[in-house]
Amino acid sequence: MAPSRTNSTCASIVVAALMLATSIPSTNAFVPAPSTLSPLTHEILPSTTTSLDAIRRGGGRRAPRAQPEFVPPMNNEIKQGEIRVTVVTMDGKDEVLGVMTKQAALAKAQELGGLDLILINANSDPPVCKIADYSKYRYSQEKKRKEKAKNSKATEIKEVKMSYKIGGHDYDVRLKAATKFIKQGNRVRATVTFRGREVQHDILGFELLKRLSLDVEEIANMEGKPRREGRMLSAILSPKPEVVKSINDAKRKSEKDKQKAKAVSLAARVEAEEDKVNAAKAALDDEKTTIGGVLDGLDLEDEFDDDDDMDASLDELLGSTKVADDLFA
Repeated sequence: MAPSRTNSTCASIVVAALMLATSIPSTNAFVPAPSTLSPLTHEILPSTTTSLDAIRRGGGRRAPRAQPEFVPPMNNEIKQGEIRVTVVTMDGKDEVLGVMTKQAALAKAQELGGLDLILINANSDPPVCKIADYSKYRYSQEKKRKEKAKNSKATEIKEVKMSYKIGGHDYDVRLKAATKFIKQGNRVRATVTFRGREVQHDILGFELLKRLSLDVEEIANMEGKPRREGRMLSAILSPKPEVVKSINDAKRKSEKDKQKAKAVSLAARVEAEEDKVNAAKAALDDEKTTIGGVLDGLDLEDEFDDDDDMDASLDELLGSTKVADDLFA
């Protein structure tokens, strides 16, 4: 009986140990850390970066929209009650009609042929309006705007590249190209490039750019000092005001010559048309004169007398019978 009692006692001890082990929590188990945020402070912050999905869908930053074209108000769209009115004369100049009410100005516009009242300066005191055809006014303003944009076109920046160890002939080619661009009114970016360890000779690049600026100093100025960008050293050469003025004068002279040639061509065309019309009139007058001379040369009275003599001859030949009279009646 002793061995069986010993076995039961060992089994009880093992069961008690297992129960004790399962009741004690393990130190290696995962325990979530307590949140340091209060439930009231939990907020979803907006993302500061653009996701790839948004970019693929066409989201992200968009290009700025084009500014709408300014359309001047006209007729009843004008809010001002008292305005200064001008009108375009036959020679294309503006004639001031004076200060009047909007209703009087509208009546004047209708009186001048159903024209429009257009507000051209709302900031003056009183505001200035013009009586003109609205379509023609918009067309003239658009034409002036395009002409102004054409004349004030920004100059281009041309570029000439060279190495700090450039040869004499190659340097002359770059100098000739830079001079040509400057005389056309363009700015020139002169760039000296370096390769690998050549960048340690940047002093030679500064000296080369200084030499180029001295060679074109009669027609251009260097904007500031040369700047180094990575393995490149560059400087901007801009044309002098005298060069720009001469270029603008040449452009104006060319435009005047074109307008003069156009006027001469138009006058020649009109003169040719007038000559053609005068030649046609002269030919018609000659034809009338010729026909009149032929008619004057004909003796129509003698022809009528000959007809009377022929009738008398027939009467004598056939006799004066009733049958003959009825036949030739």
